[in-house]
Amino acid sequence: MIELKHLRTLQALQNTGSLAGAAAQLHQTQSALSHQFSDLEKRLGFRLFVRKSQPLQFTPQGNILLQLAEQILPQIQHALQTCQKPYQTTLRIGIECHSYIQWLLSALKNFRKNWPQVVMDFKSNLTFDLQPALQKGKLDLVLTSDIFPQSELFYLPMFDFEVRLVLAPNHPLAQYEHISPKDLANEVFMIYPVQLQRLDIWRNFLQPAGINPALKSVDNTLLLIQMVSVHMGITALPHWVVENFENQGLVVTKKLGKGLWSRLYAAVRDGEQRQPVLATFIRFACQHACEHLPSVRNLSY
Repeated sequence: MIELKHLRTLQALQNTGSLAGAAAQLHQTQSALSHQFSDLEKRLGFRLFVRKSQPLQFTPQGNILLQLAEQILPQIQHALQTCQKPYQTTLRIGIECHSYIQWLLSALKNFRKNWPQVVMDFKSNLTFDLQPALQKGKLDLVLTSDIFPQSELFYLPMFDFEVRLVLAPNHPLAQYEHISPKDLANEVFMIYPVQLQRLDIWRNFLQPAGINPALKSVDNTLLLIQMVSVHMGITALPHWVVENFENQGLVVTKKLGKGLWSRLYAAVRDGEQRQPVLATFIRFACQHACEHLPSVRNLSY
């Protein structure tokens, strides 16, 4: 029944001391303001101020509502000002691979200059249930190459990256310039413990060719690379994940066919993709990755 405009009008009456002064302060005509008060008093069943009093006097009921205006209106103004500021103090990021940290920490330097008050919290203990955790509000952002249909999440494309075969340096396939699906038929292929259809190497390389190598599940990237280096199997990973290990001579990488490419997305809850903190973080992460990671394609077309 009482609206904010009524509370603001009561304050204007107190500030100016007259109906004419309040109308001028609120950029209304005196007639319109008088009609507003008459209508409100009729609905409330009591008077709010004494007409033609000099100086203007509020009734007891009017004073009660004036006190309410003095309490409520500053709180609303403060809340609106707060809404214009970043509401997040912690940004919870889910990462599919621990190696993301290597380049994300570098990307954060520019981000922290813009948002020094935001604490970054990387979650890896939910490695293979990241998107459900995002849906439930346990995370704010997930870096992923998987799109879950009908998930009520928004997927912002960040960049494309090349997936390469990872081998021990003295593996027979290390001598090949390009790897075909049939070259992998008799290999032990090590994968993350996820559904096969979520793996680019399976969905876009092996399965179309009807190749079904022996599979071994490994849930840790560092362990996976170490196992490859001692001939316990082979795997396929983004080139930027294994670049440092390749430079150390622990493994070698080979192109799969004419090149197997995947896309990294920033997943957020639908409706939150324009939140300033999230949008800024994603922009800086994309920029850093495209400038510094190997075998990455910029999507800024």
